[in-house]
Amino acid sequence: MMKYRRLSREQLEELHKEFINFLATQSITAQEWDKIKREKPEVAEQEIDVFSDLIWEGVLSRVAYLENISSTNMHLFFCAEKEMKLISVRVLNPDLDLRTQEGFEWFRKNWQSDFVEYLTASKAYSEDPGLDKFRLIEQGAAITKGTLFKWFEEIIEIQ
Repeated sequence: MMKYRRLSREQLEELHKEFINFLATQSITAQEWDKIKREKPEVAEQEIDVFSDLIWEGVLSRVAYLENISSTNMHLFFCAEKEMKLISVRVLNPDLDLRTQEGFEWFRKNWQSDFVEYLTASKAYSEDPGLDKFRLIEQGAAITKGTLFKWFEEIIEIQ
């Protein structure tokens, strides 16, 4: 049973060398892998699922910042050791789209206006921080370097 989700074909192709190493750790050669795919496709599927979960575990363990930006909302997350911190930004201008350059430029000039609302929150992780992060990614969050979060954190602390 998978914990996360199977990597896409493109992701698996990008990680081809890592997958070969993964098979090698189980003493599975290229010839044996071809035979498994032919004769026991369900075993091949299971191996791909296990590999996918291992990759996700590694990625999620290193995630520090996530962003989910829609036309009028920004949800910026900092994944601290014991909790997730959220800075939520809501723009009260339905004609704006923060995902466009024009929309973001408007926001940069007007972030202090009455048309912008801010909220901060913290939430302890569940028993599985990796799964908490994964769920946010599945809901559309992107892994980032945290530039926006850090910028807001400074501004919110200054005021």
